[in-house]
This record gives sequence, C-alpha cells and structure tokens, in this order.
Amino acid sequence: MENSFALRGDICYSESLTTLSIHPNSYLVCVDGVSAGVHDSLPDEYKHLPVINYEGHLITPGLVDLHMHAPQFAFRGLGMDLELLEWLNTRTFPEEAKYADVTYARAAYTRLIDDLKNGPNTRLGVFATLHLPATLMLMEMLEESGLVSMVGKVNMDRNSPDNLCEASAQQSLADTRRWLGETADRFANTTPILTPRFIPSCSDELLRGIVELQKECNLPVQSHLSENQSEVDWVAELCPGTSCYGDAYRNFGLFGGEVPTIMAHCVWSGEKETALMAEGGVFVAHCPQSNMNLSSGIAPVRRFLNAGVRVGLGSDMAGGCHNSIFRAMSDAVQASKLRWRLVDSADKPLTVEEVFYLATIGGGSFFGKVGSFEPGYELDALVIDDRPLLPPFEAGIAERLARVTYLSDDRHIVRKFARGRQVK
Repeated sequence: MENSFALRGDICYSESLTTLSIHPNSYLVCVDGVSAGVHDSLPDEYKHLPVINYEGHLITPGLVDLHMHAPQFAFRGLGMDLELLEWLNTRTFPEEAKYADVTYARAAYTRLIDDLKNGPNTRLGVFATLHLPATLMLMEMLEESGLVSMVGKVNMDRNSPDNLCEASAQQSLADTRRWLGETADRFANTTPILTPRFIPSCSDELLRGIVELQKECNLPVQSHLSENQSEVDWVAELCPGTSCYGDAYRNFGLFGGEVPTIMAHCVWSGEKETALMAEGGVFVAHCPQSNMNLSSGIAPVRRFLNAGVRVGLGSDMAGGCHNSIFRAMSDAVQASKLRWRLVDSADKPLTVEEVFYLATIGGGSFFGKVGSFEPGYELDALVIDDRPLLPPFEAGIAERLARVTYLSDDRHIVRKFARGRQVK
C-alpha cells in the first residue's frame, strides 16, 4: 500500500473554528490515502505500517488555496500601486493574452508548479485563461505535480480586450464543451470547474449556457463577487432590477444551492448578499493580500462567519504576491484588525486558530472530507521543521503554529502529502 503509513511528530489540526486538536509526539495514521486518526501510541492493527519519524517537527493538514490565477504568477509583485480595474487592464489582461502561445505558457507554468510543489498548499482552486491548449497543459502539469486541484477554462465574451475576448457566447460555450470532453476521466487529481470570469465579462447568453453545462455535467462553479466598489456599481448597471451582485448570479442559477460555488473576495457584500450566500451554501474565498494590494477594501469575514457563511482563504495570485496560504492566514488576521479598528468595531478580529481553520477544513470542505486528521478525511499533511523558529523559552504547539504562520517559508516544509502521496 504505497499511500499507507504513519507519521510521528507533534500533530495539530482544527477541532472547530476556535479550537485546536493538539497531540504532542503522536502518530498520524494514513491508510490508502485516508486518515485513520491520531493516536498517542501506534495501535496494534497498524503496526505493520512503515513509521516515518519526525519527532520534534510540527505536522498539520495541508493548506487550501480556494482562489488563484495561474497565468498571473509570471507578473506577481507588479502593478501593486493600482486599483483593481486599472490593474486588470494594464497588467492582467495583457499578460493573460500571452497564453495563446503554448511555448510561453509552458515556461510560465513550469515556474508556477515548482513554486507550488515547494509551498504549503495541497489543494487549489485555479483560474487558467480562455485558451484551450494552455489550460490543458496546466492541468497536465498539475496532475504530474501530485497536488489536488480544480482548474477552470475562463469564459469571457464581452467588456474585454480584443485579444482576450471570445468571439461570441456560442464560441465560448463550444470551446468549453470541447475542453470538458478532452479532460473527462483523464486525471486522478485534477478536475474541471466552470469559470465565468465575472458578470461584467460574461454576456447573459453565455451565463445561461454555462448553467446548462453545469446541469449537464454536474460541475462546480467559481467566479468573482463584490471585489471593488466600481465593479459592484458596474454590475448594478448591467443587471438592473437585482438587489445585489450576488442576486445577479442567483438569477442565472449560479449562486450555490445545488451548484457547489466559490465566490472570491466579497469585500463589499452587504447583509442581503451575505444572507444569500449563507442560504445557498456559497463558499467565500477570502483573499486579504489582494484586498489590500489592489485597494479593494477589507472583507467582513467576521460577519460572514457569524451569519453561517462558509469561508476559506485564497492567495489570488497575482493580486496577492505570495502563493503560501500561511501568508494569507497572517494577512487575514492583520486585515481583520484594521477592519475592527477603522471600519466596524463590532467585527471582532480573527485569531490564529480561526484562520488556521479557514486555511484547512474551511476551504478544504469544498473538496469533500479534506482539511482535518479526523478518521475518514483524505490525508493531506505538512511536516514542518519549525525548530529554527523556536523561541528561547518553551513554546507549546499552539504557539509554534502561530510562529509558523507568521515566520515560516518553504524551507521549513520538509515533507508534503496529498491524498496520502508524497508531493515534496
């Protein structure tokens, strides 16, 4: 059994949003890629399994990036003085147009995959581009990496540059259908997700067609929601008669319910939109770094959690400059403190325990039973050598997790497993 083993070390995972399950010097058992739980000593029934000893190391679930743009990795760190819509037009769209060239796409995606393999993320929700060959290539490369991902061929047929705008809704849908046919049952760890970029770039006809594809193929959906105030105003003009941006998606049948849905950002989601997300089981991908970099604002994550909205974290590469969801965790805490101090004193800041939950089981649950070491969960795990980060005083596992959140980098991740298979 290639993906059956036990890891020994200092184990930590989320028991609930606010509570850590902590197990010093214990055994995490993996059987056929699935967790068989954490044990103080190795049970007799598992003593035939190989034990990988990482005594003194921290072992946590792998982290989940619910929202990233793969083609944007190439220009990360550029244009961070711009707001969202200007940044899209001057940086993002010109770069994404380059992915019509498969040679360029391969060079750029190779660098991305190398970065992802070395980092802490084991699950990914990925926007590609509208280009079929480059999107298929990305999916092949992610499959080879061992990471688990949902990848979307982007749909956009209006309000986009000529070289990044599909000729018509019919052409966009035909290309999407072809892409789905070419990826059907092709990969073990890489699956398609329908990806209308956002309402301003998708005609009504295209959105109606995506709904039909969703029903036919039973696929999840990812898009953007209420990231920037100008974007929200634009959607109100494009979709008169709707109560909010989310209501526009809902009118097309793309806002949760029977459709597993990720909506990125949700910075300007008001009470009505929040209630619709909670009602439909929509997942919010909170991307704090890009919220700050692109001057979008600070998402009301505490309000989402209080309302029962399902929340995970995203890097939003390259609105966020760093792929690591550890960075998103620390940024989420810092952004929530700014919101509490500057926007709404009723929004209590997030804690490290809470953002760890969002980074693991919070986003992981979009993929199924992912993000925990409870028995029956798919085994995604990180082995972190945090010894160089230890303070001169004795630190408990919760304190060590906080130090890793704020201070670690890829060098501290010595092993990484996705579905029980070693990635790093």
